[in-house]
Amino acid sequence: MKGRGDEEGFGFKEVRVLKTGGRVGRLKAGGHFVDTPVFMPVGTKGSVKALDSADLDEAGAEIVLANTYHLHLRPGEEEVGKLGGIHKFMNWRGVVLTDSGGFQASSLSMGTSGNRQGGLARITDDGVEFKSFWDGSKHFIGPEKAIEIQAKLGADIIMAFDECTPNRGDDYAKEAMARTHRWLVRGKSRWLELRKENACVGALFGIIQGGRSRELRRESARFVVEQGLPGIAIGGESIGSDPDQTAEVISWVYDLLPKDRPLYTMGVGVRPSDLVRVIEAGADMFDCVAPTRLARTGLLYFPGEKGERINIGKSVFRLDKREIFPGCDCYTCTKGYSRGYLHHLYKCGELSYFRLASIHNLRVMIRTVREYANK
Repeated sequence: MKGRGDEEGFGFKEVRVLKTGGRVGRLKAGGHFVDTPVFMPVGTKGSVKALDSADLDEAGAEIVLANTYHLHLRPGEEEVGKLGGIHKFMNWRGVVLTDSGGFQASSLSMGTSGNRQGGLARITDDGVEFKSFWDGSKHFIGPEKAIEIQAKLGADIIMAFDECTPNRGDDYAKEAMARTHRWLVRGKSRWLELRKENACVGALFGIIQGGRSRELRRESARFVVEQGLPGIAIGGESIGSDPDQTAEVISWVYDLLPKDRPLYTMGVGVRPSDLVRVIEAGADMFDCVAPTRLARTGLLYFPGEKGERINIGKSVFRLDKREIFPGCDCYTCTKGYSRGYLHHLYKCGELSYFRLASIHNLRVMIRTVREYANK
């Protein structure tokens, strides 16, 4: 297995507590030191859409996410391994975190009636059976398989296989949480076996589930903490969709979490202010596809504006000579690309628009975190 996951050791240290809420920390992974809190761009298929590694460096990214489910389907973890592992595959010298594929599997399993077994996948205690959206071929991912895939990809940080709990009542949340806990035990066991064979297998994070129930979240937090893993994440459909709900869930469990482990809130960051909200609550790491996805639809971040963004496709920007956001230090704004030009590119469907817009949105998110941490 080719990867750098723990070759230089993994660690986390709380550096200082912020007066406005949250903390600053220092994360070590894959031979790199990363200041936290940190926003992590999402490279679903081994690529942050429209950007290359130089663009990510320019924007200040330090950790990039890759998607286990998608890379397993194409090109496959074996192929990525043969090409030198995820870092060489992406030509990315920073830290790589891979998810487990649990979110995608849970999403596929949702039928139109809301029955978790009525969709394109079937969840059992063994794992998840599903069909590839590429060619209809059948696949299976369980807790052990998820760890094996991520180890072969060579990520620095890997996630335990979990069932992303839907907001559909405490009964299902309890069932999914219990299944996630059983999967965590099995996944941890496989992770420990692989680390005996290769110390470079990435640092494993367990995931707290429990839906919208305070009692279940606290029960899950205790269980995950007891596993003694390098990091802890909070997942589920109640995380990321609403920063206030996310902050509330963090507040339910924060007193149970060890100070020497990073806390990762999964899928948070639609708006710049979302990041501030979860940092204040205690999150150290967060990711979201929204910055680049919004950029591709013409929505560019503009802190202070209603909704914290402008729609560059509106005709009001057709002759606007100004940069996207006054004082922005991103490549797009500092190199003289005007709103009028970006409006033109967007309306014409020019490919260069997607790059320039995505660079801006990512830089705003990364700068928002750094400015808050430096208060």
